[in-house]
Amino acid sequence: MNMVLIRARILPFVGLTLLCTLLVGCVASNRMGGAIMTPQVTIPDQPAEPEMAPQASQPITGTELAAPGDTAQPGAVASPHPPGTVRVALLLPLSAQGTTGNVAQSLKNAADMAMAEFSGASIDLVVKDERGTPDGAREAAKQAVAEGASAVIGPLLAPSVQVAGSIARSAGKPVIAFSTDSGVAGRGVYLLSFMPQSDVDRILDYAAANGKKSLGALIPDTPYGSAVNSVLQDSAARRGIRLLAIERYSGSSVDAAAKRLASIKDQMDSLFLPENGEGAAAAGKALQGAGIDTKKIQLLGTSAWDDPRVFSTPQFVGGWYAMPDKAGYDAFAARYRAKFGSDPVRIATLAYDAVFLANALHKKGGDHAFEESQITASDGVIGTDGLFRFRPDGTTQRGEVVMQVGKDGATKIDGAPANFH
Repeated sequence: MNMVLIRARILPFVGLTLLCTLLVGCVASNRMGGAIMTPQVTIPDQPAEPEMAPQASQPITGTELAAPGDTAQPGAVASPHPPGTVRVALLLPLSAQGTTGNVAQSLKNAADMAMAEFSGASIDLVVKDERGTPDGAREAAKQAVAEGASAVIGPLLAPSVQVAGSIARSAGKPVIAFSTDSGVAGRGVYLLSFMPQSDVDRILDYAAANGKKSLGALIPDTPYGSAVNSVLQDSAARRGIRLLAIERYSGSSVDAAAKRLASIKDQMDSLFLPENGEGAAAAGKALQGAGIDTKKIQLLGTSAWDDPRVFSTPQFVGGWYAMPDKAGYDAFAARYRAKFGSDPVRIATLAYDAVFLANALHKKGGDHAFEESQITASDGVIGTDGLFRFRPDGTTQRGEVVMQVGKDGATKIDGAPANFH
């Protein structure tokens, strides 16, 4: 049972709550990092025999390749793709104004890097500007299908993903997009992003394994809080953890919400709080004011905690949170800076991994590369942030590490799982 392997070294992430607020359709903090210096890739053979032992990765050598396809403008006619390659369209809001356009350019740069660093690249990557609008996404997706694209990477924003996904799916072409809004995922539309469910599942796995059985939750009334809240109850139930109460809050109402939780503090052995930034500081003070001692009740969180303002909040010291492993974005960022003269956005490696994966799938699978059984292989992919796989419903499951907050930062206390079995 082989898996795609993209070896990486990764640098610490910075929280992206502001970015997600600015990018419409991004409901959770997107955290993506890492890249490769010496790629190694193995694609699962389908179907894999359950009793088969994992086989060694097959290294791919060499890093210099021809440049990927130029950006195509709406209405342009693409040239035939080179013999032996398959066309893949990359849809990005390159002409969008402000943050969205800047993010799109960084994603495109990362895609260029993936093409250059994959030895023996066999996809013809054609970049299309979908302008960050549903109409632009519709035009770009129709053009990509008409030009014979076998798969689509992107778009970035949820409304554009919804439109492009519908067109591509009708043509039988898969989409690997970058939105974190699980509502636009589905069969044939896969979201290569960090979904709140992976954070919630991982931290509750660790809590249950360490004897935690009764949970309270203090959750901000934000899009991210709602996304986390939607998976919390089921995740706790599957691990035998009693969810005693969920209190939602916004702004100054955190004090009242904390006081309501304090009425059951003697029944709780853990408290789930998916907050960051100034909200974390306010929540910490509210817990203290309500008499909830986080030295006695284990505080649990998500990747939103990877924020210096969380580390500087005394009530969070000793808390546990889950997030993708950070072991390599520094190598990616250094190469990116050397190539483009600027820092990448933190989600740039979404595009890097997507393009690298498309090449790897086609290198191994040929004409069957983008079939559902290949894309959703149960063994998953070891990418630049560790293990992940696409679920059949289009969402992503990731293997994550568990961190513990200290006075000056966070320390890894449990490594990421080696597999999903």
